[in-house]
Amino acid sequence: MEWNETLTSFLAALGLGLLNGVIRERRNLNDEDIAGTRTHALVAVLGFVTWSLGPLPFVACLGLVGALTVAGYLQTAHQDRGLTGEVALLVSLVLGALAFKDAHLAVAVAVVCAILLYAKQPLHRFSQELVSERELQDALMLAAAALVVMPLLPQGALDPWGVLKPYTLWRIVVLVMAVGMLGHVAMRALGARWGLPIAGFFSGFASSTATVAGMGQRARLNPDMAAPAAAAALLANIASLLLFGAVIAAASPALLHALMWPMLAGVAGLVGVTGLVLLKADMPQGAEPTSAHAYKVSHALLLAGLIAGVSLVAAWLGQIYGDTGVLAAAILVGLAEIHAAAASIAQVSASGGMSVNVAAWGMTGALAASVLAKTVLALFSGGVNYGWRVAVGLLAMLAGMAGAMLLRN
Repeated sequence: MEWNETLTSFLAALGLGLLNGVIRERRNLNDEDIAGTRTHALVAVLGFVTWSLGPLPFVACLGLVGALTVAGYLQTAHQDRGLTGEVALLVSLVLGALAFKDAHLAVAVAVVCAILLYAKQPLHRFSQELVSERELQDALMLAAAALVVMPLLPQGALDPWGVLKPYTLWRIVVLVMAVGMLGHVAMRALGARWGLPIAGFFSGFASSTATVAGMGQRARLNPDMAAPAAAAALLANIASLLLFGAVIAAASPALLHALMWPMLAGVAGLVGVTGLVLLKADMPQGAEPTSAHAYKVSHALLLAGLIAGVSLVAAWLGQIYGDTGVLAAAILVGLAEIHAAAASIAQVSASGGMSVNVAAWGMTGALAASVLAKTVLALFSGGVNYGWRVAVGLLAMLAGMAGAMLLRN
């Protein structure tokens, strides 16, 4: 290692030790027995020096500092049973050693650790007061579904048409659960009137169908939130329509050019109805959720099953009728996943198997199928008060797009 690199790494080790030490002292002003600024700085430098000498000296140093840390804990355990200070000291030692190899990474990790040390009271309040037992259970179930179950599922198809993919179908289940959790967190942070719509818009980039179902669950569990939940579902469809345009652009720019004005008209219709729903929503700004859980796993599983069934029928039709059945199959796929339908039609149009005009009307048909499916889903998952609001917005989108198509022709 050159002199300049060594100096930079040494200064990084010294700086991160000082940073953690200052935070520890600021968080424990009345405790003179803690390891403070000087101790953390010295330990970080010690980690840097011993690692530069080799792994064995560092291991010996780690054992020595660990023994001193244990001895210090035994002396102060009657006053403070926590281990944060002791662990923070060992972190400074290890980060000092890491600075010798990668100063930038060591500093970045040190900043994260300093934030955790500084945020003692907010984190305690979050874990003990803000998060309920049911919310913790929901979060753990979502984490297990996404990080434990989903990676174990096969990504290959189980059927001869290649549409029943366990990994993809379970991802839909996880998305519905995640939408419910995101809406729950957004309500706690911003209130139901604005928290749900913001969460809904960003969820729409993942799956507008899952968002309609997830927000419908919330509206059924708490009927007072039907309007904000419907606005969230409509905003999700705005995001989905934007992604719809991106999918078409990637496969067939000519088709996107033909659909530009119809899509803008559809977005305008959605935005108008969404604005009216939000303005008419009679919901206190600080309302908190009253549902027992953030989501229902049974609804998520049912939605994934419906999508699997529709996809199977569409694949079967496509195989029987070949290219002539592409439009019919795409419209059926649109009942479950509009972006897959858009991609299939755009690819056929780009390859010359279908004229741009026919493809544009095929896209409109796929959107009409999606509107029908989401309307039924909204009524089924959220009840009449939620469902009719979603239906009006989706029909306004479809009417705007179809009207612009007729004017274009």
